[in-house]
Amino acid sequence: MQELDDLLKRLWPKVREDHYFPELPAPEIQDSGERVGLEMKGKKVVLSKAFIEQMAETLSPHLIIEGLLDHAVSHYTYCPWDFYTHLKIYKEAKSVLEDKTLARKAADCFMDVVADTHCVRQKKTPLPDIYRNTRKGRLNEVMCALYQKIWGVDLGVDTFEDAAARLARIPYLDRGRWPESMRRFALVFENLNLEEDHQQKDPEKDDEKRDRMDNHSMDQYSDQQIEDGLQKLARESETPMEFKAILEDIEEEIPSSLKKKGKQMGFGKGVGLDGDVLYYMKLAQNYALPIQKRPLERSGSLYPHNHIPWEVGQPFHDIDPFKSFGKLMPGLTKSWRRIEGEMYGHEPGTPNCMVIIDSSASMVEPGKEVSHAVLGAACAVDAYLRKGASVAVYNFSDADAGDELILHYSRDKKKIYHGLCRYFGGGTHLHLERIRGFQSKRLPDIFMITDMQITNLENLVQYFNECENRITVVAIGQNLESRTFQRTMALQQNVQIYRVENREDIPKIILGKVRDYLSFPGNSL
Repeated sequence: MQELDDLLKRLWPKVREDHYFPELPAPEIQDSGERVGLEMKGKKVVLSKAFIEQMAETLSPHLIIEGLLDHAVSHYTYCPWDFYTHLKIYKEAKSVLEDKTLARKAADCFMDVVADTHCVRQKKTPLPDIYRNTRKGRLNEVMCALYQKIWGVDLGVDTFEDAAARLARIPYLDRGRWPESMRRFALVFENLNLEEDHQQKDPEKDDEKRDRMDNHSMDQYSDQQIEDGLQKLARESETPMEFKAILEDIEEEIPSSLKKKGKQMGFGKGVGLDGDVLYYMKLAQNYALPIQKRPLERSGSLYPHNHIPWEVGQPFHDIDPFKSFGKLMPGLTKSWRRIEGEMYGHEPGTPNCMVIIDSSASMVEPGKEVSHAVLGAACAVDAYLRKGASVAVYNFSDADAGDELILHYSRDKKKIYHGLCRYFGGGTHLHLERIRGFQSKRLPDIFMITDMQITNLENLVQYFNECENRITVVAIGQNLESRTFQRTMALQQNVQIYRVENREDIPKIILGKVRDYLSFPGNSL
């Protein structure tokens, strides 16, 4: 063992120089008992003593170690390079091969071909010697037959010429075509009947499982790489279901360090159960919505602000006799509504936010296809949480029938997103009393997203006319109710309305954007 360690220490500087000094920690040789050549966890290369000793019967340990290092470093520097590329390659394999095991095996083989071929083209490497002397099961024979064609070397294989010829036509080193190339690779792979072999073989005697160059585990990547990769995957997934399907496949390989961040990342007991949450969470991170800072502070004094209808039981001293034509009569008499005086502060900040989201039957179900309502709300939540604010959620459908969800102000990201993703699919009626319950001394911003087909829309309009919150309303689609609401709110200084019909409309939203009396010169978004 000591001799192998000393040999590794001598070879590592040479290999690093040959590969232009990649930032990798010093590799190790471990007596794991496995016959897999190497593993990479956290970018650390670990070589198998058992594999080296088995290969040493026919090949020099010097060549074995150098070849294994070449293979590992080529994966790190060229393919897959990062978690997202690894995930994307697997996703393309899975789109052709429905079986998870076969898709994983095909993706692993494809990445091996790319990395090894890149290495062979770049330097003099013992990789061909290793493959020539590797114990060859069915899959290894196919791979060696392919290598013979694209490397122009003899690896001692005279089988699978037809499959190798078709595989050899794939442009492995064209990075821009890797998705297409993976699909072509998988189509050939599908016809090799490896699934039947896999089902029949004893796992303990499976030559494809033993004597392999490496294991392609996804736990070799950093937490940040995984988070970034999932963000990109969410952006490119056609539907939440597509995202969840891939997530469930890799659930076991998600590092425990990320699972411990459950409140922030959306991982739970069984990642698939929180797939919707994580999809919208990561998708929203692709949109950085700006928030208009609010520079107003309370002065402590109450001042007349606007007129409201006077009702029996209300104090007389607030009645405006000029607007009431000198008459005391409910419906005709007008009373002053007083609010706490405001003045400009020196430290503008971000208020808390009340999110009101419509999940009635006229809205898209967020677990089946992309809901622009949930995505828009998720983007707003992400923006306020990043600014240190808290978020409350009122998710409603037919509130009278109990189809509503209430989450009071919180910074628990996972709970908030669960509230956004809840889908009732019933009628469309909200309780204004619930919304009033979210109000506080420091006026929160209101973010509402709906298609406006609300049965008590008039009551909502009246409420918005009365409240002084900064209100951002996102209308989904085109309809009469939406146009009516927009006309009704046209003169309200504190209400900003946006229309969203696709993802491209979301970046246009500016949260808390109000006019004139609430704006503050010199404040940046």
